[in-house]
Amino acid sequence: DMTIFKEEIFGPVLSIIPYSNSEEAVRIVNDTPYGLAAYVSGSDETELLGYARELRAGQVHLNYTGGGTNAPFGGFKQSGNGREKAEWGFHEFMECKAILGGA
Repeated sequence: DMTIFKEEIFGPVLSIIPYSNSEEAVRIVNDTPYGLAAYVSGSDETELLGYARELRAGQVHLNYTGGGTNAPFGGFKQSGNGREKAEWGFHEFMECKAILGGA
């Protein structure tokens, strides 16, 4: 119920909260109307990728704090659905057309 876990706070900020198991950790992280970015640290790559798939965030950093120019940037939920950077940034300005049939 802490404000820092319920509102979108821009940092740098580090919040530490205890949890009993990985399911509870994911529930705590996803229990917010926001989802711009998340950071997960660990040594087991399979476990890290499992967290990345379950977290509702536009970007999930795994043992890495920098950004990538080829990675899309944007959030989930109330953090926004659009994407910036690289190829994904162009899709918002494009219209898809289907042309069917032929000569």
